[in-house]
Amino acid sequence: MCGIVGLHLRNPELYPRLGELLTGMLCEMGNRGSDSTGVAVYGDPTWSPPGRGCVSVVDVADDAETVAATVSAQTGCDVSVSAVDAAYLLTADADSAELLAAVRAAYPTALIAGFGADMAVLKGVGHPRALTEAWGLTKAQGWQGVGHTRMATESAVTPAGCHPYTVGPQQCMVHNGSFANHATIRRQLRAAGVEFDSENDTEVGARFVAKQLADGRDVESALKELCATFDGFYTLLVSNRDSFAVVRDAIACKPAVIAETANWVAVGSEYRALAGLPGVEDAVIWEPEPEVVYAWTR
Repeated sequence: MCGIVGLHLRNPELYPRLGELLTGMLCEMGNRGSDSTGVAVYGDPTWSPPGRGCVSVVDVADDAETVAATVSAQTGCDVSVSAVDAAYLLTADADSAELLAAVRAAYPTALIAGFGADMAVLKGVGHPRALTEAWGLTKAQGWQGVGHTRMATESAVTPAGCHPYTVGPQQCMVHNGSFANHATIRRQLRAAGVEFDSENDTEVGARFVAKQLADGRDVESALKELCATFDGFYTLLVSNRDSFAVVRDAIACKPAVIAETANWVAVGSEYRALAGLPGVEDAVIWEPEPEVVYAWTR
């Protein structure tokens, strides 16, 4: 049992409240999973300044100043590094893919939590109340965020096992449930050259979707292909900088609630994750149907 949340803001007047609203949603899901917590924030001007490449990194022993100097030497341009609890958020006047390559060259064993313009990813082991406070998440701004609280069932409780999985540029996936045939699909993806950071079944789904997108599919068809390929029980939330999408398994085993207003669209594993959102009393609220892909674009 895990908790997933997502918030897609339509009204720019709410952008300064993104972190505050996400924090409330995540903490409400704490009793669905307190082993680890993660969040992806799109559009915070401090964590991911507009027009700059962005990479989020965990498990680096060097201090922020050393990381900045080391990666700057790799890229040939100035790299800024912000320390947010145990994570480093690197930005530069460079393409995110170039910055990612430089980080990997400088720190080959570091965990890449996420990469892509306008996106910052934070993840760690612990209860969402402790981690959101350590991150200062209530102060974050932006137009979209997704988050996850994990109860580990089949892989280690480490940062590499935390959601979100952001294995493509600006892409992010959180998951409540389990994939029964993930080992088979992992072998197939590895044979196709895909590399993995963990033994987590969610990472298999995330890398499957990323490969589908890289091969030219849109999000809706990629998720339909996932439904046709993966066995198990799941609710998935997949996002990029401009959109997010939700899908459930064929018998809708894992809970999910969607709420929509003129100002925002939100999803949570339970309604209580949404109950504190402004104007929720006027929202259209429903449970997503099995294997129907619901998607929204900025």
